[in-house]
Amino acid sequence: MQLGLIGLGRMGGNMARRLIAGGHQVVVWDQRAEAVQALARDGGAAAASLDDLVARLTPPRTVWIMVPAGAPTEDTVAAVARRLDRGDALVDGGNTHFKDDIRRARELASTGIEYVDVGTSGGIWGAERGYCLMVGGSPAAFARLTPIFRTLAPPEGFLHCGPAGAGHFVKMIHNGIEYGLMQSYAEGFDILRHASNEGLPGEQRYDLDLAAIAEVWRHGSVISSWLLDLAAIALAKDPQLDQFTGHVADSGEGRWTVDTAMEEEVPATVLTTALYARFRSRTTHTFADKILSALRAQFGGHVEPPR
Repeated sequence: MQLGLIGLGRMGGNMARRLIAGGHQVVVWDQRAEAVQALARDGGAAAASLDDLVARLTPPRTVWIMVPAGAPTEDTVAAVARRLDRGDALVDGGNTHFKDDIRRARELASTGIEYVDVGTSGGIWGAERGYCLMVGGSPAAFARLTPIFRTLAPPEGFLHCGPAGAGHFVKMIHNGIEYGLMQSYAEGFDILRHASNEGLPGEQRYDLDLAAIAEVWRHGSVISSWLLDLAAIALAKDPQLDQFTGHVADSGEGRWTVDTAMEEEVPATVLTTALYARFRSRTTHTFADKILSALRAQFGGHVEPPR
């Protein structure tokens, strides 16, 4: 299948390569010429501009956008929509608020352009493992784009969640849960670490190998998970996580999850506490915060703010 892909960063570039390897024809564009040329060397068709990208696609066109959330996505959606025609599909695979998806789909409906929102999880490992895709949009658009989803995702790894906004809504809650899971691992390892130092008196003190504990928990434990796998990798490389300060950023979805919980009047105690723990990490740092930073680096390539 043919599609255009805009945004060749950590996620978009790897997604383009996975699609190319799966036999799709991918026309790529990014503001960074070096990123476009790198994809061209890997089999992508390099576009010189948005106009060039759209011109290279055969109707009905599909353009997939993978750029940072907020104004960059909003501006790119508007710019691409002006260049598409009735029957074309515009896909936002970034981290967009679901209410923005609903608005965009309504605005594009009169033009006949299909708007599809795809919550995408998999981080920098997605090129190898595949991406979990949570899709919002019309059933017809979902059916048409299924060959793309099937290539990007592992088996059973994509789902039509509902109409416009549903994909990003499900991804938003996914990320809220992720915050809570990460915080649980972080606090547990912090308690283990303090047992090895001054946290316990005398004979109650233990010299615990956190990397070895993370590794043994990966095998048969009820708390085994991919996040635990990543914690084990990080601790094996750097047992004290000295490369991290523990200043933990958030990319928006945790806040949106808490906002939505309040709108729905659904208690979200763990998810809210996990979000607030990230806010606190920006003033005082703990080993737990370093675990969070290490996990974010492992799955998403996220870098802490400069010290």
